[in-house]
Amino acid sequence: PCGAEGWAQDAVPPGAAFVAAASYRGPGNNDTRSNKALPILLWWSGSLFPHFPGDTERIDCPRGSCLVTRSRRVARHRRTKALIFYGTDFRAYEAPLPRLPHQTWALFHEESPMNNYVLSHSPGIRLFNYTATFRRESDYPLTLQWLPGSGYLRAPAVALAEKDAWRRKGYGPVLYMQSHCDVPSDRDRYVRELMKYIQVDSYGKCLHNRELPSERLRDTSTATTEDSEFMTFIARYKFHLALENAICEDYMTEKLWRPMHLGAVPVYRGSPAVRDWMPNNLSIILIDDFDSPRELAKYLDFLDKNGEEYLKYLEYKNVGGIKNQFLLESLEKREWGVNDMTLPNYLNGFECFICDKENTRVKEEQEHKKSRGKIPAPRPHIAQFKHMGCPMPTPGFGSVEDLSEGDSWKEMWLQDYWQSLDQGEALTAMIHRNESHQGRFWDYMHEIFLKRTRQH
Repeated sequence: PCGAEGWAQDAVPPGAAFVAAASYRGPGNNDTRSNKALPILLWWSGSLFPHFPGDTERIDCPRGSCLVTRSRRVARHRRTKALIFYGTDFRAYEAPLPRLPHQTWALFHEESPMNNYVLSHSPGIRLFNYTATFRRESDYPLTLQWLPGSGYLRAPAVALAEKDAWRRKGYGPVLYMQSHCDVPSDRDRYVRELMKYIQVDSYGKCLHNRELPSERLRDTSTATTEDSEFMTFIARYKFHLALENAICEDYMTEKLWRPMHLGAVPVYRGSPAVRDWMPNNLSIILIDDFDSPRELAKYLDFLDKNGEEYLKYLEYKNVGGIKNQFLLESLEKREWGVNDMTLPNYLNGFECFICDKENTRVKEEQEHKKSRGKIPAPRPHIAQFKHMGCPMPTPGFGSVEDLSEGDSWKEMWLQDYWQSLDQGEALTAMIHRNESHQGRFWDYMHEIFLKRTRQH
């Protein structure tokens, strides 16, 4: 249910084994309280279940234990200390109101900004106290959620001689494999222009110009589960067009890591900070380094014809080839694992993160009461713009001014981006006024719309 939009259709993130996994008990602790005395964490979003059996589970985390539940019957209970929302399911017009002063709101959102632009604006993200997002600045970063480990990058590449033989059979130097076509990054508009200058073999629904050799390979589930036959087929390409569905700092998916695993050079557009995470200084080709698709095509053609230059992009696969200490340390430091049963997955890890924060807050509040105000009350932690903060969508090629009036991308994504700002502002206003009727959301939206039109 929470797979990010994927390689051909909807790939499931490598860390998403939690969907069917047994409950994660945690490392254990000295918490001797009965279940009836524990803080309660309520998953407001039901779509992530069942990631443990039943409706409620005790979790034993480093600093103490909590009860985690999806039963909304406890929504207003005094022991219910945190509501956890899954970002893709979060709708401002369905948020639980009134917001209770003794509860924090936590956001789990490993997916693309396109799934909910409300969270890319300050009023939207600041509704939350704690965040787990793909941004390295979030409270519980999920940035490398698609990268199982450094060994995944070191997997051997197909020999250059085999790739050249593939080219002689009439296959292009560049692969495009995409079936989700109308996205904020407007990637097809760029690829369509690139196709004028270099052969791009496109097997997905978007800009489709070539058939996969068998019915089995054409099955979406084959493409999304790293099937060995499928991987062998696409690994023969020299370059993979790796364009994320939306542009945001640190949003990097299997579109980037899978080609690197296979030893096909990603031609990438996505996170503007992607270089921070690369194994060395020469492992991907950034679309935005080139003035035009024609210039990019020229460079790809040069590498296609010059094997020695091409192979420099695969040197990170050699022994000691991963030079980026920041990448290696980030993989080492993260406390959750991808396809690693010895570590918690990131969903369970975030639950324990929130559990520990709430147990600390409970203790601090008790100390504040006992001291009759001499010890200050704990200050609320508020999420920041940089915990998500994705920019306004821009056309994949050319400028907004160049687009025709009825352009579907312009009507869909620019409108969605700005309407999301209004939604975040409307919900913030409702919370500040202690509003308890969700149904009044659209009245607040109308109020904001009128205010804005008066200003203009």
